[in-house]
Amino acid sequence: MRATVPTTDDVMASSTVEDYLKCILLHQLQAPGRLVSMGEVGAALKVAPGTVTAMVKTLAESALVRYEPYAGVELTESGQRLASHVLRRHRLVELFLVEIMGMDWSEVHGEAERLEHVISGRLLERMDKMLGHPSVDPHGDPIPSPQGVVEEPEFNTLLCCPVGEWLRVARVSDQSPEFLKLLERRKLLLGSRLRVADRDELAETVELEVPEGAGLSLGFRAAGKIQVAAAP
Repeated sequence: MRATVPTTDDVMASSTVEDYLKCILLHQLQAPGRLVSMGEVGAALKVAPGTVTAMVKTLAESALVRYEPYAGVELTESGQRLASHVLRRHRLVELFLVEIMGMDWSEVHGEAERLEHVISGRLLERMDKMLGHPSVDPHGDPIPSPQGVVEEPEFNTLLCCPVGEWLRVARVSDQSPEFLKLLERRKLLLGSRLRVADRDELAETVELEVPEGAGLSLGFRAAGKIQVAAAP
């Protein structure tokens, strides 16, 4: 999915508008070509369906989305442009808070949700440069480029990756503080090396090995939220 983001601070939008557009963009990235339902937006933003429909109609009147009653919604080019800009701000802020401010990866989402609406383009560029122009945030999510390109990589999860090969944690799909703290306790951070020793279909567990030699066991539900790539 490609979009061009604004390079100046002349885009004026309320935080609510930005939240809706970013939410729709995230769903479109997960399922390209499919309309996003009102229920999906409402569940993600924790608002009532009627409120979602009213807001989406307002966004449609502003030419930021295309709305099909009883079907769903998708971003227009203008909406996608703005949403990509918001998503870039969010993910760069998350990484800045972890790498520069020393915050834990389990506590930065809420802070980034607030800061993404107020940070200036100039400050964002300085943060990007300070971080070395990164491509992913602390959880492995791709950071949109300054031109708005979002490169969605394809990774296997621990449920379907090769058995016996050394891999690295490349992305975590469940970014709730509780799950991220669980991974911290298991020392399964972004970039951590591991390999699947065995999968037990009946017990629904995945047995892992790590370089330190200690074995780990995860249930299928947790293992399906951890995406891996070949280790360097």
